[in-house]
Amino acid sequence: MTNPITPQDRLLRMPQLLEIVPLGKSTIWAYVRQRKFPAPVKISSRCTVWKESEIQAWLAQLAA
Repeated sequence: MTNPITPQDRLLRMPQLLEIVPLGKSTIWAYVRQRKFPAPVKISSRCTVWKESEIQAWLAQLAA
């Protein structure tokens, strides 16, 4: 039996990320370089994604 994918397991592309995170693209990339934002996962030469669980944890840390 396989485990169902939970929302925490989803991979988010930039448009989906921008719906969740109150930042612009440039700020996200600057924060990634400064290690202030979760690092993305490169799944192909043109596709970068973020793990939703890491984004939710980052947002929770901001709220704390």
